[in-house]
Order: sequence, then C-alpha cells, then structure tokens
Amino acid sequence: MTHLSTERDAILDTALHLALHRGWHGFGLRELAEARALSLAELNRHFRSRDDLAEALFDRADDTLLSLPLDPQEPMHERLLTGIMVWLDYLAPYRPLVKEILGYKLEPGHLHLQAHGVTRISRTVQWLLETADWTTGGWRRTSAELTLTGIYLTAVASFVVDASDNLNTTRTLVHGLLGRSGPLLQ
Repeated sequence: MTHLSTERDAILDTALHLALHRGWHGFGLRELAEARALSLAELNRHFRSRDDLAEALFDRADDTLLSLPLDPQEPMHERLLTGIMVWLDYLAPYRPLVKEILGYKLEPGHLHLQAHGVTRISRTVQWLLETADWTTGGWRRTSAELTLTGIYLTAVASFVVDASDNLNTTRTLVHGLLGRSGPLLQ
C-alpha cells in the first residue's frame, strides 16, 4: 500500500467517524482537513468533494465483494445472493450514512451526482456478475444485467430501512427475487 492510499484511507476513516457522530451533513471538509492536520489543498489531492468520500465508501464495499472466493459448486443465484449481501454487509455499520448519502444524491438539484450514480450502479452490477463467474453473452447477458440491476436496486432500497437482525429481511427479499428470475440468472 502506498503512502497516498494509506493517507486516503485514513482521511476516509476520519470522515466516517465524524459522520457517524454528527450525520453526513454534520461536518465540513474544512473540519475534516483540520482533523487530519491537512490544508484544504492537501485534502483536495485525495478527495475533491463530499461525493468523492461517498464513492470511496462504496469502493470499499466493491473491494469486499471482489475479495469473495468463487465456489463453482454453488448455484448461480446463490453466488449472486452472497455477492449482494457481502456488499451490503460491509455497509451495514454505515447504514444511516448510506441513507443520508443516497438522499443527498437524489436531491433534484444534483443531476450530476445522479448521472455518476448510474455509472456506480453499473460498475457494481458488473462486479457482481464477475464475482459470480457469470459468463453468458449477447441478449441473455443484457437481460441478466437489467434483471440484476433491478434486484440490486431493490436490495439497496430494502437495506436502508431494514431493521432486522443481520439484514434478514433484505436477504429474504433478494433470495426470492433471484429465485424468481428464472433462467435469466442461472
């Protein structure tokens, strides 16, 4: 790990600590820079905006997903379920923040964040398919991507309000949706 990524991780950890205590909107970038003994210019080298911090949190969830070992004996829908739940499980300690972040991104004046969100969703869905070793192409892949995108978005929507132990409500919902996807995700 380079010094740059170590400092970047430390900055993100500090931002998450501040946000967990005061909410996503409860701290400023100047305060974050001061907490890390950085100037705003130094902070800007790592994170240009609050949204960059949010994306770094989602990147960590992607990294956790990408670390999953593949079990080729497991049915495809179970591999996809495992991938989605590992991604959400990583974010579980930050669920109130994720809810605030998504609310912020969906505000009417934040079209630029919403456009970036489409790319984020697509990237994570692609990683879900890759970690599950889903290799079909053509129209079947396009249909699977659309189906899995809908299931993933439903999972995220359930996650932000799921008060059950170990996200069991979301897990049950996603399991059912993947099971009903039929041959598209097999």
